Amino acid sequence: MQNENMNDEAVSPVIATILMVAITVVLAGVLYVWASSLAEGNTDGNLALYQFGAEDANGDTTAGTEDNMVRVTMSQGGDLNWASISVKISVNNGAPVTCDNPGATGGACGLVEFGATSDQVWSVGDGVTVVESGQDLCTAGETCEVKVTITDTREGKTLE
Repeated sequence: MQNENMNDEAVSPVIATILMVAITVVLAGVLYVWASSLAEGNTDGNLALYQFGAEDANGDTTAGTEDNMVRVTMSQGGDLNWASISVKISVNNGAPVTCDNPGATGGACGLVEFGATSDQVWSVGDGVTVVESGQDLCTAGETCEVKVTITDTREGKTLE
């Protein structure tokens, strides 16, 4: 009889340990799923760590169609390949116009790259001057408000 009691006592701590481990694993899984859903809900899937600055291109507007309008410089973020970038401008709350990327032509506005121009990417410290390209987007002597929108077309995310 004593032999049976010893086996019963030995089994009980083992079962208790197994149950404690199982409960801990399940609880850890529940906490992980809960924390993941909170983190995902807070970012809304649109977290992009890019920052750009814009300034007047320091040129007077004319009746011509090649005026410099605004300079945009990347101050934070990873390299962006020009093949996956779209830059649109809206002048005085007008309809947005897509600008040609550096080296491309044919649109109403173009981008002239400055900084490191020998690569195919927009990097921190690099920038572009938005210029009219065949259309008078800002009338001579007029003060124009230019809104710039930069989109990563590959990811489908607006960066600025």
